[in-house]
Amino acid sequence: MPLASSPVPPLPPHQLLIFLLQVFALLGLAILMGRAAARIGMPALVGELLVGLLLGPSLLGHIAPDLSGWLLPREAGQMHLLDAFGQIGVLLLVGITGSHLDFAMVRRRGRTAAQVSLSGLLIPLALGVGVGYLVPGSLVPDSVDRPVFALFLGVAMCVSAIPVIAKTLTDMNLLHRNIGQLTLAAGIVDDIIGWLLLSVVSALAVSHLDGGRLGLSLLYLALVVAFAALPGRPLARWILQRAGASAGPGGTVAAATALMLGGAAATQAMGLEAVFGAFVAGIVIGTCGAIEPHALAPLRTVVLGVLAPVFFATVGLRVDLSALARPEVLGTGLAVLAVAILGKFGGAYLGARLGRLGRWEALALGAGMNARGVIEVVVAMAGLNLGVLSGETFTIVILVAVVTSLMAPPILRVAMARVEHTAEERLRGAALLGPEAGERIG
Repeated sequence: MPLASSPVPPLPPHQLLIFLLQVFALLGLAILMGRAAARIGMPALVGELLVGLLLGPSLLGHIAPDLSGWLLPREAGQMHLLDAFGQIGVLLLVGITGSHLDFAMVRRRGRTAAQVSLSGLLIPLALGVGVGYLVPGSLVPDSVDRPVFALFLGVAMCVSAIPVIAKTLTDMNLLHRNIGQLTLAAGIVDDIIGWLLLSVVSALAVSHLDGGRLGLSLLYLALVVAFAALPGRPLARWILQRAGASAGPGGTVAAATALMLGGAAATQAMGLEAVFGAFVAGIVIGTCGAIEPHALAPLRTVVLGVLAPVFFATVGLRVDLSALARPEVLGTGLAVLAVAILGKFGGAYLGARLGRLGRWEALALGAGMNARGVIEVVVAMAGLNLGVLSGETFTIVILVAVVTSLMAPPILRVAMARVEHTAEERLRGAALLGPEAGERIG
């Protein structure tokens, strides 16, 4: 008779203590830095992104290494606890954002969104590949072929960051604006193609590119879209209506959360990235007709107030910007940054102008699409793990992620101040925040 397996031991007390202190420090500083950013006219996201740089190896790791090593130990298990906490936040943030996407407007402006997406994808991809061949050989790992490195850098230059875009638009009260909706629609297309390209480069890096694997990813993509469009909506409607029958908003919020996390788990299992599944689930929730957009206000408050700030604060914890002190690394970093901004910002701006948008609208779209944020960090981590990026080139890619995310809000503020606020946008904003908020949107 086989012996029963012993139960899994609970989380060690010291590991739990460190995790709680990490969340306390990151959330507390994110609130303080977010408020400081707001006082100078910047969205809270700017302050939240800077927290990780302050607590991570870029600053605290140098001036107080013992404290840094105790609070942020370089143990995989400890960091994975924090990663898991942050991932829940970003998945729910993206899911909520998807639920607020106005499909009627996107369909009307679909051609413009496609032009912005393709132009903002192909131009930075081509420029990134080109600059990849010009990076000094001392910064490229010896074990990787130059074409693979160049292609990987091109992919890193062409991605956008839906989580950062969503948080920026929310902080700046632009989620209900047409430009905000177009930015989200174009950004998710860019991210889907970007992840598929990343799978190709990853396969090249380990020398076994499999056409069947890429074809399977495309098939999964089609299946996700088909499921969401056909059985997904009535199924979500049935679940949300049953959950909404309970007293209070708790049932609806719990059901919506479960749907978003379930969608994320499904696409993660398919190798398509969890963020995509959460976004699609949010779209299904928002279009199934079971709830009003403001019904998710309690979930939105928790995500934007607690979970998302911790996630964005963790972005800089793995980054050591002191590597930029070397002139060769700094010069290369500035050159790559300039190419990244020119390619993504310029590509999206050109696509918007071809779509017959005004120059201020095009400028706002370019600024939004240019934000790389955490998606660039994930791509950089993949490159480091695969051996495609060295420590120096990893830092350079992270520099691009941070700078482009920080430069988006001020440009958006200037551009959107010159874009007319339409009646349709006010109605959409009232639906998003609740009828009582309609008069405050202007």
